[in-house]
Amino acid sequence: MFKRWLEIDTKKSALIIGPRRSGKTTYLKNRFPDYKYATLDDFDYYDWANKDPKGFVQHLGKTCIIDEIQRVPKLTIAVKYAIDNEDAHIIMTGSSSIGLMDSSADTLAGRINIYNMTTACWGENSSGPAHSIFSGKPDEITFKNGIRSFDEVLTFGLFPEVVTTNGADKKKELLINYKNTYFTKDILQMSNLENLEGLNAIFLNVCRSIGSHLEVSNFARESALSVPTTKKYLNTLYQSGLAFKLYGYQYGPAKRYIKAAKTYFADNGIIESFNSKASMGQLFENFVISELEKRRKLGHINCEQFYYYKSAAGKEIDLVFESENTIYAIEIKAVKSPSLKDISNISEFIKYHKNAKGYLFYLGEEFLEMDSVKIIPAYSLYCGK
Repeated sequence: MFKRWLEIDTKKSALIIGPRRSGKTTYLKNRFPDYKYATLDDFDYYDWANKDPKGFVQHLGKTCIIDEIQRVPKLTIAVKYAIDNEDAHIIMTGSSSIGLMDSSADTLAGRINIYNMTTACWGENSSGPAHSIFSGKPDEITFKNGIRSFDEVLTFGLFPEVVTTNGADKKKELLINYKNTYFTKDILQMSNLENLEGLNAIFLNVCRSIGSHLEVSNFARESALSVPTTKKYLNTLYQSGLAFKLYGYQYGPAKRYIKAAKTYFADNGIIESFNSKASMGQLFENFVISELEKRRKLGHINCEQFYYYKSAAGKEIDLVFESENTIYAIEIKAVKSPSLKDISNISEFIKYHKNAKGYLFYLGEEFLEMDSVKIIPAYSLYCGK
């Protein structure tokens, strides 16, 4: 069994949201082995749930798992009735938030807990979270395990089945299968569009733009799509959980973000599945930010949102977030020997924000400090929280 860090309240009904193949179903079947299981990917169940939602839920009984509930959002009304009137304990999963979060919030408010299931955190299958990423250090064995497995996870990512599959060729084959069966297929279904070639172009353009501002008009032109269609595909990409975006950070009680956003994939395996030519710097940046985003979603990093920062003079910081009255400013550099130039933007930022702390993730093996900026080896993300 693939160990997961997600902890859920077993006494309350729940909705678990996460991208396809992130391990939601396996996790729940192991956690609730005696619960009746139904997936709405099954046509007969899908048809029944659409025609007779109440009868479908009653058939499953008081303890059940309903997989891919986003396919029939109106089913949440029948779930509400079962929880309120039949003392049912129902666990639901969804691989898309399209229409699901709103219907769940309106219909099931106070009745369920909502959790995020990400692809695996690096080291998740080895142990529980062992050390604080920003204030602690891994033990020697843990650190060496991170060094040993880094190249593999940087390339193939951390979808659970990919992690447990041996051999680079088999991992790549599995990711390509995911791309053809889940990534593109689901987005086409959810967006009610059929331009597979255009969607593939969107994915490849996102791969090429990692770390850069996303300009929808440029994406549309390069993908040979209209601007409205491009926006629809991109929004569905975010809602599927396969990608997320960072807005620009502004300090203070006023408006917190600016319109221009950067897009990152939820897992580096998605980048590999499209055989993109992303640079080492882009792969490394996506990997570090996605690993931190997983921990944010799991509650190990206590903040509502991640941002990037860009000063009026155009100086950027890759990642900024607020947690417990502290601003964390983070740069990510694919270098083995950091220089003062690599941390110059962070140094300037923390001088003007008294409650800020600066960090640089890099490819070296030493924990350093330079001009009040902590230099952290990326390998310490392994089993870190």
